[in-house]
Amino acid sequence: MAETRTDTAAQFKRHASDSGSTEVQIALLTERINTLNEHFATHAKDYGSKRGLLVLVGRRRKLLDYLKRENFDGYKKVITTLGLRK
Repeated sequence: MAETRTDTAAQFKRHASDSGSTEVQIALLTERINTLNEHFATHAKDYGSKRGLLVLVGRRRKLLDYLKRENFDGYKKVITTLGLRK
């Protein structure tokens, strides 16, 4: 799990010591959301985790809105790389 987090952060960071930029946060949230979606394939009635998933999706949505407003080129790069939109 730690390796995938560092690989994901390395793919989206802006500079060598970047660990918390908007792009990195969106990528890490997407990774967690995808992991939870796999979890729900076998545990459909895990309602507590579903609430957590909705919280993560909302947080990612807010970060995407911010990125779209502040850095549209970065927004386009993130959504195409992660495959979030059409």
